[in-house]
Amino acid sequence: MADNIKAALEALLFVYGEPIKVKKLAGLLQTDEAAIENALREMSTVSSADRGLDLVVRDGGAALVTKPEFGEMLKQIVKEELDSELTPASMEALSIIAYLGPVSRAEIDYIRGVNSSFILRSLMVRGLIERTSEVGHPNTPFYQASFDFLRHVGVNAATDLPDYPKYRELITKLRQTDETGEVK
Repeated sequence: MADNIKAALEALLFVYGEPIKVKKLAGLLQTDEAAIENALREMSTVSSADRGLDLVVRDGGAALVTKPEFGEMLKQIVKEELDSELTPASMEALSIIAYLGPVSRAEIDYIRGVNSSFILRSLMVRGLIERTSEVGHPNTPFYQASFDFLRHVGVNAATDLPDYPKYRELITKLRQTDETGEVK
């Protein structure tokens, strides 16, 4: 992996879809933080004139972001997205978050079996979900249904959703399952 650390970093930052701390990157790539910081410095010095993404490194973290000159085009895409109906995939992710939130993106991806970054961004832009943090996990974003979503579906809290206890029990069992697939 050391030979391809920059490529691996780029792939991780792209898939993660939001800022990620250097410490977490080092853990994921099984290397030290100095190697990550050095690779990020090297990556940031490479000209991105012919690319649509920029690397932003600050506050002990890094993220891939779109270039400002593509803002109008991306704004139009988001506007069209907001004017359209929710897709079945968006409804699936929204249901997972409403019933299981606060829930991490890794858990959402695991349940859905696919990367949910784009859908989560779309749901956040629409104001249907919000990002939060969990005690003991300050560097991991968690997602939960927004107040506007709950109000829109006519409930005061997620606990008022139909069959809420049943689905909470399922996620509790999922969270207690170890890497071998056995319940602890």
